[in-house]
Amino acid sequence: MHAIIKRLKYTALSAALAVSVMAPVVAQETYPNKPITIVVPFPPGGGSDTLSRVVGQGLSKYLNVPVLVENKPGGNTVIAAQYVARAKPDGYTVLTAIDSTMVMNPALYSKLAYDPVKDFKPVTLATSMPMVIAVNPSFPARTLPELMDYLRANPDKANYAHGALPGKVVIELFKMQANVPMMPVPFNGSAASAQAVIGGHVPVLIDALSPALPHIRSGQLRALAVTTAARVPALPDVPSVSEFGITGVDASTWTGFFVPAGVDPEIVQKLHKGFAAVLSQPDVRKHFEGLGMSVVGLPAQDLSKIIKADSAKYKAVIDKAGIRID
Repeated sequence: MHAIIKRLKYTALSAALAVSVMAPVVAQETYPNKPITIVVPFPPGGGSDTLSRVVGQGLSKYLNVPVLVENKPGGNTVIAAQYVARAKPDGYTVLTAIDSTMVMNPALYSKLAYDPVKDFKPVTLATSMPMVIAVNPSFPARTLPELMDYLRANPDKANYAHGALPGKVVIELFKMQANVPMMPVPFNGSAASAQAVIGGHVPVLIDALSPALPHIRSGQLRALAVTTAARVPALPDVPSVSEFGITGVDASTWTGFFVPAGVDPEIVQKLHKGFAAVLSQPDVRKHFEGLGMSVVGLPAQDLSKIIKADSAKYKAVIDKAGIRID
């Protein structure tokens, strides 16, 4: 998926650069004429919430209407997704969704309260970022190969901490490709999982780069590898998993914006232009890239392709690993 994004994002953002965030709305169209609500499936303060609020401010200027952010956390993003799926399809309710919402949950739940394909229309893929494999600085393994040797020699100590479910799914993919034993120790969110590794209670952390990055930069965690095919600008000295000959672990977690399925295509296109224009602004890109995110801004049809590819890839991993929520 990361390779697909890399091929497509520059074309999308280059086109968006020609559009000013302050560009006027076409006068003959009535949409929008009231506040737009972006529904975030997490509590305030997290990465998706920050993204939604920053982009929402720019979108408000672009469309000349208030853009509100409403947090509906819980249920592995199911609560927010179900809410937006059932909202009036008029373009005034937008969902901030992560990859788990659209490509992992269908395989994790035997009964899901929404259908990612039938109930939603994609608007844009906003950001992507790799997962990072990290350890406590006092841990004996200083490189990924050393970690793999340690895990094979000490299967009883081969535990890893994770918060959100994408971390567990990606590490299962890594386990399969690298042939190493690892047992999950779940925590309630990124902060708790990172503190477990910093405190020496669990040897290995798998998490999205953004929440782990401050701990890596402060020296509280040692990053061993990122899960993309190539290194990332935020951690240029940290190798990718593929550099050690481990193939098939090109995995990024992404965030996108979606609307209910019945929204008029012209409204979807207007929303996409607004999101893309905001995401193309240099200060916005710099802000999120400093947090370890890659700003994308892909159009709906490209996001649909990524959803299809990621759904197939992660379903195979989830089924083989026997991961289920209900």
